[in-house]
Amino acid sequence: MPGPTEERLHAAIRLLPAIDAHTHLVGGRLSAAGLHDILLYHMAVSDLYAAGCPSGARLTQYPGRPTDEEAHARLAEAVPYLPLVVNTGISWGVRIILGELYGWTKPVTPDNWRELDALVRLRSEDPAWPAEVQRRAGIVRFGTEYARREGFADRDRLFYSLEWAFFTRCQWGEYDTALYELERCWGRSPDSPAPIGGGSRPATERTVRCVADVLAAVDHYVAAMPLDCIVSMATHISTDLDLRVVSDEEMAAALQRRPQAGPAERDIYASYVNEAFLAALERLPRPPVFQFSFGAEPLPFETAGRLSQRSIAQLAEMVSRRPGLRFQCFLASRHSNQSLCTLCRELPNLSLAGYWWHNFFASSIGQIMEERLEMLPINKQIGFFSDAYCIEWAYAKSRMVRQIMAGVLARKVEQGVWSEADALGFAAAMLLDTPRTLLGLAETGEPVGLRGPA
Repeated sequence: MPGPTEERLHAAIRLLPAIDAHTHLVGGRLSAAGLHDILLYHMAVSDLYAAGCPSGARLTQYPGRPTDEEAHARLAEAVPYLPLVVNTGISWGVRIILGELYGWTKPVTPDNWRELDALVRLRSEDPAWPAEVQRRAGIVRFGTEYARREGFADRDRLFYSLEWAFFTRCQWGEYDTALYELERCWGRSPDSPAPIGGGSRPATERTVRCVADVLAAVDHYVAAMPLDCIVSMATHISTDLDLRVVSDEEMAAALQRRPQAGPAERDIYASYVNEAFLAALERLPRPPVFQFSFGAEPLPFETAGRLSQRSIAQLAEMVSRRPGLRFQCFLASRHSNQSLCTLCRELPNLSLAGYWWHNFFASSIGQIMEERLEMLPINKQIGFFSDAYCIEWAYAKSRMVRQIMAGVLARKVEQGVWSEADALGFAAAMLLDTPRTLLGLAETGEPVGLRGPA
């Protein structure tokens, strides 16, 4: 049971305003469309798949959406496995959503899930519901993908990150992903990113055949970035890549080997394209924050958490080469957090944000949070982002992080390291002040110096 110090801090932290630095919310439809958006959130699907549920894939993703038939079939398949995952951290989030937002405290069973689904669907039709969930969550603004802006609907609640191409993300069974990502963006306007996992690749309008094509495609990508509407861009850096500086000649030779490409060519393509892209970004008058996820690598459906020390060393080299850019890491590897903290201590343009994917579990969050508080200045660490696809999951994750934060801070107060006032100040900074500063957001949450849509 929490002691009095933790209870006092938790009560105060629950009232603090926060910025959700990274989500996948869709403008104009922020809330769950049905029970599937809650029970079959991708992290919950992994729980169920591990427990024996036959389906491990995500439901139809944006810009599409699951049909009622798809959603109901997957729910009917998954619900029998819920008793096997009730112990998991993600199931804690499910209980928070169902109990606190929908007043549903009984187990979800094959006999009653349709009743609960109808309740969620009815609530989704209430135009006031997203604002109510946001109020209860204490989140003043949500960062989401620029491609999900839907005509800038809900712009008073959202700010935007460009998540379009992933030049340094490996895909399952592919060796020319960096080139394909360039090709599918070349000559086009910003759109949704390619799904994780690889597989079927739609044909592109243009093909990269030489170094000049690479540079032209990079120039187009940067010119097409909606810099007046975004505060950041989001990508991934794969630990399988051997990232380094590649010469024009080495890249040209590797391009000729594309039909037979293997790991060596994959590393050359990704390294060359990434360095060209970073150089182009650094030439911009006000580059967006370069946000990147780190420490989660593709499996057939989702990812596994792994990260090599070599990748961390290469990251340090990359960040140090680009002092004009601001880098921000979403880390999925608990054991690498200490190493990333040491990098942030010596690289002024690198910061850390939240607890991503394989780190979003109470034990991991607590350890990571405590390490960062001990090792980093308070203005180098963002204490929360939800990675949510509906506003209910942003609520649940905000509740979870605030409770864990209260426990971490209370232990330090009881050890005599900080006063309660200090601890509460740190919480306020991590939740609001630091994300506001690092992402260039004004007091209102509006991007500083960005025009946005008319």
